[in-house]
Amino acid sequence: MITCEQVNRTFHGPGGEVRGLCDVSFTVTRGEFVAVQGASGSGKSTLLLTLGGMLRPSSGRVAVNGHELYGLSAAERGRVRAAGIGFVFQLFHLVPYLTVLDNVLAGLPGSVDSAARARAAALLDEFGLSHRAAHKPATLSAGERQRTALARAILKQPAVILADEPTGNLDPENAASVFRHLAAYRRQGGTVMVVTHGPDAAPHADRTFRLEQGRLTELQTQPVSR
Repeated sequence: MITCEQVNRTFHGPGGEVRGLCDVSFTVTRGEFVAVQGASGSGKSTLLLTLGGMLRPSSGRVAVNGHELYGLSAAERGRVRAAGIGFVFQLFHLVPYLTVLDNVLAGLPGSVDSAARARAAALLDEFGLSHRAAHKPATLSAGERQRTALARAILKQPAVILADEPTGNLDPENAASVFRHLAAYRRQGGTVMVVTHGPDAAPHADRTFRLEQGRLTELQTQPVSR
């Protein structure tokens, strides 16, 4: 499902080169929930952007769902991302002028038909957002915004969901709700990778890694009951 082989990413700044990722190698199999812990600046977002086909590594190989991402053109990577990768971000990235329902539908590639609208409405009901379907993001709580963003990622049924600090702005109750939904998606056969600064994703994960100064090490392997 996800394969990284000797992935490096170097950034050039005023003080010289900065290693964002250092010889990162790992494999995530289909249906796994993997958590990556790391402090701010450890390379977590760099890792997810690289896995999502949005940040070319300086060297190494990245494959997601059978696609060698950086052997593809930018347009081809965009199509792979639209069809098979769902993103959930700490800052939500909702479209401010769209309703909750339309924000969820915005995650679908191509045109939206009545069947897609029905699926989106059912997902909003599942996420406790039916009463907010016609509201704009500015009127939502942080927890409601994140659940909207998660519903948007899940609606297209991607092969993999990549979540970057999805609970960083949430209280414990809403954070637990997000992880419950991600775990449920994994039980349905989806693959989930979450990067976070703390250990809150670990109880839901099959494997937990730590990322420090761009270097990835495995902390534990603990298959979670499905």
